[in-house]
Parts: sequence; structure tokens; C-alpha cells
Amino acid sequence: MTQAHYPFLDKKRIIAEAGFNRWLVPPAALAIHLCIGMAYGFSVFWLPLSKAIGIKESIACPADVGFFQELFITTCDWKISTLGWMYTLFFVFLGSSAAVWGGWLEHVGPRKAGVVSAFCWCGGMLLSALGIYLHQFWIMLLGSGVIGGMGLGLGYISPVSTLIKWFPDRRGMATGMAIMGFGGGAMIGSPLATELMKLFANTADVGVMPTFIVMAAVYFVFMMTGALSYRIPPENWQPAGWTPTSNPKVKRMITEHHIHAKNVFKIKQFWLLWGVLCMNVSAGIGVIGMSSPMLQEVFGGQLLGITKTYSELDKTQLAAIAGIAAGFTALLSLFNIGGRFVWASLSDKLGRKLTFIVFFVIGGLLYLSIPESAASGNKLLFVGAFCLILSMYGGGFATIPAYLADLFGTLNVGAIHGRLLTAWATAGILGPVIVNYMREYQLSLGLPREQIYNQTMMILAGMLMVGLVCNLLVRPVADKWFMKEEELLAERIPGDTKIPLATMEALPVQHKAVNIIVAVLAWAIVIIPLSWGIYKTVLNVGKFFS
Repeated sequence: MTQAHYPFLDKKRIIAEAGFNRWLVPPAALAIHLCIGMAYGFSVFWLPLSKAIGIKESIACPADVGFFQELFITTCDWKISTLGWMYTLFFVFLGSSAAVWGGWLEHVGPRKAGVVSAFCWCGGMLLSALGIYLHQFWIMLLGSGVIGGMGLGLGYISPVSTLIKWFPDRRGMATGMAIMGFGGGAMIGSPLATELMKLFANTADVGVMPTFIVMAAVYFVFMMTGALSYRIPPENWQPAGWTPTSNPKVKRMITEHHIHAKNVFKIKQFWLLWGVLCMNVSAGIGVIGMSSPMLQEVFGGQLLGITKTYSELDKTQLAAIAGIAAGFTALLSLFNIGGRFVWASLSDKLGRKLTFIVFFVIGGLLYLSIPESAASGNKLLFVGAFCLILSMYGGGFATIPAYLADLFGTLNVGAIHGRLLTAWATAGILGPVIVNYMREYQLSLGLPREQIYNQTMMILAGMLMVGLVCNLLVRPVADKWFMKEEELLAERIPGDTKIPLATMEALPVQHKAVNIIVAVLAWAIVIIPLSWGIYKTVLNVGKFFS
């Protein structure tokens, strides 16, 4: 049976044919990740939505209206703290849906998973638009929070296994390219949403509902284009002329066998990597959420060149340093994204274990250095430390899929990665809770605002040390866990070894030229909007340096 006879979304339909250019797969992954990455930028909607009824000023709900009543009430505006629950649900459902449906994804292939992701993410935005129109917050939670969160999980892991199989020679770089897109999604989506809200806003509407509709339509086109562009290599394919690493330390940690996803919870290496990811993300995500107030409270008037603490500033001065802090947050986002690609690519040379050792040791030292740089008023060291920390936070996300493939094999790495993302869901609660509650506790003790983060930095450094211990304990997986020949045969796609895949070097010159042109166009489709987003972010960074 030929590929043409299989259903359009069937995994067998997308096995690459002779002459396929593997460099078409990363832009397909980026097309999806740049869209779902807008989850990071949803806070741009909170302030306008908090005035959805009042338009110019929020109409506060009566004091006796609790959270559950706020889900259904139509006569007053939502509080920003209430709206923030949508953000929480994003990452809870991202982790849980990736864990639950990761195995399904491996069996049906990345195309079907990408299509489902597009319908969930964009359909969730449309349902949220209806919730805004009816002023029913429960519909928004169901739409973007639950259904959209499921789309996030499927979209996030859909390209991982595919990219690792296409790039056995550059696993870290390949996953870094895609996961960089998730970090960059807010860079494009936030300024785009801001411009659209300005366009649609009027005296009777804050402009969020039509913005959701337009963005859902644009995202749907991009995500479907990416999903339908996915291809998977035939079994045992490898790039022409490539040989596995000869470095004995690195090679010892890379298996040629495969582990079934159903057994992964029984293997200690999985739980060690769960701890590695959880600690790395907890430390970083706690800082991300508090980066703006932290800079303002630590340096206060120093940001304006005056010798006043944060508490001594007037409203005009507070507004001025808030603008500077926004530039600082934008700068951190650039390092977060750049770190995903740079560190993951470096891990191909260093090995994943050594890369995470670097993250934890240098990250821990940087956290410990922050109280001193804050006390001395050294803004350069303070900002530099956080930029490096955020680069390693992003690098951890991008490096962990390759680490999983090294230890557990490539066959079920998407499903295993989905299960590991429960560590992210846990960290999304743990990190912010530690930072926020420690801040409140320090304030309750009467400490000056410029000192309230000192103990927190030590706690975060301690968390990285826990991650370091977990990483140091990682060893190659015992042979008893690897799949037997009959299990591998059961997982194999019928006919997937019968389709030869010629390399670019083996193609006629004219076919090579067409392949290269198509690849350039595919990359342009994702690089142009990403470049626009980076440009907008750099403009924001300028506020900090000015």
C-alpha cells in the first residue's frame, strides 16, 4: 500500500520520501511553537479585561462577591488576580495533557497531534472571545485555560521526537530551535495584541474580543501550515557521512536502544531528570514573575540617578522606574530565548550531563552573588547575573529532550518528554510561591525593600544544588529496561523501512536547488515575524539602557 492510500492525517502518510530536506522540519515546529508561546504573553490582556465593562475605569465587584461568583457575574469587572488563573491553567494543562497524551502522539504522529493542537489552541481563543462577549469568566477558563492548555501540551511536544530523529547528529540544536520558538511566541504575540487592541478599542469596547478572534485566525493558519509540513524519517535513517560521537564519556550516556514509555515511571533516571528539570525551572520561573518589582525595589531611585529608596519615590518617579523595569524584563526574555538555542547546541559538544552541571554550579554562584551586587548598587553585575540565569533557565527546557533521548532512546521520547513535563507544572507552582511568599514574609518582618530578596536568592541557590545532586546521580539505564525485539516490531510502522530516503548530496542538481529554495522560503515564514518580535523587544530594552 502506498502512502497516498493512507488517511491524510495518518502517521504512515508522512514518512518522508526520497529527496526530502530535513531542514524543512524545524520551521514547521517553529510555526507551531511561535503561536502557542503566546501563553507567556497573555498578561498583556489583563489590564484591558479588568475594564471590560467600565472601559476607562474598572467597576469593582461588591465586597461580598467571591471567586466562584466572579466566574458568572456580569455587572462588574474581573480583578487582575482572577484573570491570572487563566495563566495558571495554561501550564497545569500543558504539563498534564503532555503527560496523558504523549503516548498517543507517538502512535499517531506529529501531523495529527499538531492539527489537534491548532484546533484546541485557536478554538480555545475563540471560545474565550465568546466569554468576553457574554462576560462569563468560566467560559474563558474553559476556552483558553483548559482547552487551550491541552493544545499547548500537544503542540509543545509534537515536534520533539521528530526533530531528534531527523537530527541524531545535533539533537540539542534541533530541539533548541523549536523550543526557542515557545519562548519567542510572546515576543511576537504581545506587541501584535497591543496593536490590535489599539485598533479595535472604542468608547464601548476595550478591543480584546476582536483581538482574540483575529489572533486565533492568524495562529490557525500558521499552526496548520506547520502541522501539515511535518515529515518523519524512515526507521534507522541517519545523515550521510555521520558517525556517532567517539567521546567515551559522552558516548557512554547515549544509548542505541529504546525504552517503552509505560515503564519510565519505574526507572530512577527518569525521576532524577524530573528533579533536574523541576529545580531548574522552579528557580528560574520564580525570578521571571518578580523580575520587574525586584529591580524597582532593590535599586529604587538609583535607576533614575537619585539617592532615594523605593518607598521614598513619588508617583511620577515610580512610573519612570516601572518603564525601566519593563525594559529589564524584555532584556531577560531575550536571554531566555537565546539561551534555549545556544545552550542546547553546546550540549551536543559538552554532553547533557556536563551542560546541566554548568547550569547548576554557575547558576547557584550567580544567585549567591546577587545580594552583594544589590547592596553595593552595582546594577551591571545584578542585571548580568539575571541575564545568565535566564539563559540557563531557557537552556534547560531545550536540553532536557535531548537528555531523555540519550538515556531512553528516540522511539518514545515524545511520550517520555510529555510525562517529564509534569515537573514543569509542579515548578510553575513551587517557584512563584517561594519567591512571592518569602517576599511577603520579609516585608512583614520590617526589612527594607532593597533587602527582602536576599534570603530568597539563597533558597533558589539551594534548589539548584538539589538539582545538581540529582544530575550527578544520573547513570546509563540498566539493560533490563530496554525493549525486546518483539516489542520493537509491535511499535514499527508497516512499510516504514521500504521507502529509501536519498540525501541531498545524492540528488540531481536541479532537485537540490528546488529543495534549498523551498527551505529558504519556509524559514523566512517563521524568521520574519520572529525578527519583528525581537525588534519590538529591543525597543523596549532601550528603555532600560537609556
